[in-house]
Amino acid sequence: MQVKRALLKLSGEALAGPNGSGLHGETLTAIAADIAAANRAGFEVAIVVGGGNFFRGVQGLSRGLTRNAGDSIGMLGTVMNALALEHAIEAAGVPARAMSAIAMPALCESYARRRAIDHLGNGKVVVLGGGTGNPWFTTDTGAALRAAELECDVLLKGTNVDGVYDSDPRANPHAIRFDRLTHADAIARDLKVMDTAAFALARDSGLSILVFSLHTPGAICAALRGEGAFTLVAPQ
Repeated sequence: MQVKRALLKLSGEALAGPNGSGLHGETLTAIAADIAAANRAGFEVAIVVGGGNFFRGVQGLSRGLTRNAGDSIGMLGTVMNALALEHAIEAAGVPARAMSAIAMPALCESYARRRAIDHLGNGKVVVLGGGTGNPWFTTDTGAALRAAELECDVLLKGTNVDGVYDSDPRANPHAIRFDRLTHADAIARDLKVMDTAAFALARDSGLSILVFSLHTPGAICAALRGEGAFTLVAPQ
């Protein structure tokens, strides 16, 4: 698979590191350095970042909030992460631009497809916050949407494990790892690495998903080159 432009989906929890919530400075710096290395290697990289290290929309249901209100708070958390990641990537020596699906002109640029493509073509890493700008959609679905819109060659899903398993390998030592799946397989098996809507959108747009572990130094560049351990979820 020849990759020039890729979209990386990062969970908010990935930025929390060992703290479990909030932002962990060393983890943020390490991920930003890996992204910067991918940019220097000639890859165009866009990022969709989650907000679970601050707030998940579904958490609001147990706190007296509606799903709409909870998701709105969660979307604000993704913008916080996007701004932090933008700063960390630029501190690593690579230009970056945070863009939000929710207009926040005092903080960052509003997302527009053609403007994002221009930034990528001009060597900037584009960090996308605000999800889709709508409640009831996960950032996984937002990542599949943006990857399709930006005509990316692949969607990278960085996780805590080195691919897709039939169950959680951290809880089940006998979990079976898949080297390759189709989107239909992932949906039929109800694999939890991404939600069904994200798999369906990727399938319909012909977008391959590469699932890998973020915890190895240089993991993002390796995944972009098709190296290391990963699971490829492809249309066929």
